[in-house]
Amino acid sequence: MLSLFCSLSDGFNPNCPGRCNCDSMQLVQCYRLMEVPSNIPSTTKRLYISHSKIQHLQLSDFNQVLALEDFILLASGTESVENDTFKTLGTLKTLELWKNKLRQVPSALPASLEVLILNDNSINVLHGSDFEGLMKLKILELKNNLISSLSPSMISSLVSLQSLILDGNDMEAIAGPLLLPHLTHTSLENNKLHLIPGSFFTSLQSLQFLSFSGNFLTKVPINLPKSLLSLKMERNQLRMVRFQDMKHLENLSHLYLSENLLSSINGAQQLTNLTTLELSQNQLQMLPFKLPVKLQKLDCSNNLTEKVTDLRDLKHLFLDNNIVSLLEAGALQRCSQLSDLALEQNLLLSIPLRLPGTLARLDLKGNAIRDISEREVRDLKQLHVLNLRNNKISALDLKALESLPCLRHLCLDGNPWNCTCSLLKAREVLMAKGKDVRGGQCPAPAEQQGESWMSSKKIMRQCEHHVHLTEKNKETKKKSKPDDPSSIRINMDDDDYDYEID
Repeated sequence: MLSLFCSLSDGFNPNCPGRCNCDSMQLVQCYRLMEVPSNIPSTTKRLYISHSKIQHLQLSDFNQVLALEDFILLASGTESVENDTFKTLGTLKTLELWKNKLRQVPSALPASLEVLILNDNSINVLHGSDFEGLMKLKILELKNNLISSLSPSMISSLVSLQSLILDGNDMEAIAGPLLLPHLTHTSLENNKLHLIPGSFFTSLQSLQFLSFSGNFLTKVPINLPKSLLSLKMERNQLRMVRFQDMKHLENLSHLYLSENLLSSINGAQQLTNLTTLELSQNQLQMLPFKLPVKLQKLDCSNNLTEKVTDLRDLKHLFLDNNIVSLLEAGALQRCSQLSDLALEQNLLLSIPLRLPGTLARLDLKGNAIRDISEREVRDLKQLHVLNLRNNKISALDLKALESLPCLRHLCLDGNPWNCTCSLLKAREVLMAKGKDVRGGQCPAPAEQQGESWMSSKKIMRQCEHHVHLTEKNKETKKKSKPDDPSSIRINMDDDDYDYEID
């Protein structure tokens, strides 16, 4: 591997350092180094070093690359950076020191910096002096460190900051207000927060995307900025949501509340522009009574819902992993644009009646459905995918399936098929029309157990033999006299494709 790097660099540019690749003297990429090379071309603008063993960075490492704009040091075991190491790099815009062992933010960073990414280190505290003079910084990421708190004084100098990511730290407390007027994205996922002070958002009037997922919050924060488009509160300890305190969020379009302790949702209709509401893995026994008029996607999977009555205007509905035994006929008729319906792992005994004709995908895996009738599916003229895996279907109604002109994918494995020639005939018709059919194995009759009714040559041969015998019997019938008892017996025993293989 090392010889490959050397041959590449030598062949491409004789002035390129060993174990590096150089592109037009402006991009240098190096791997498995013990130190920053001393002979990097002075015209280099982008320097990328990865998977090396560079324990310490020092000022002298960058004396020859004063035109550097981007420096990325990834997974190189770096523990410390000498004071003022980057200070003289007056054109540096991006500094990324991912997956190292830094215990503090490098000092005296250049005022030209726009992107600072220090994810996956061991930084445990932030100081106001760390970011002093960084008036052009737009992106700050400190994911997966050991930071325990955040206060305004730590980042008050970052007046141009647009994105602040502090996921995966040990943060137990935050204070406000953060004086960051241009901040649009902030995320504090997977910390240890119990409370968000109302003052935190006072000066964040440009904030559009906010995530507090993976904390210990029992309430949705108050005084959220009106500018919010997306709010993530998954994996917390919410028992209720006061939508009355959120009705001013007239721009909010996405709300994520999955994996909490919610037993009911009331008042969501006050979020008039909400298009996506995710409520999976809660304790909902019924669907929200009133929904926002513009809602398109509702995810209530993995709850305790038993019954679905009247919903409207949805495009995507996810109700998998509940205990739904009844979806009332026509309950979704007012969802005139519904394209995806997920009802896997419920207690349905049949395909629900009067589903919207706009459905493109219908997932019914893992219920107790016993058959497919034309009455149930005849309106689904736009259905492309039908998933009926792991139900209790033993036979196919070919007429029902032929009423689905757009069907492309049919998933039927995991059902207790009775592998008759009639079933194989249905398979042949579907495949001849270009359908992707996933069949499964035969539990019955006993002699066919374990055989795949989609590909078993044994079953095909037996069906071909049966067809041959049937045709032969018909010929015999024509030649025999009308009152010949054998002719009558053959005619009575001729079950054609309902014949069970023996």
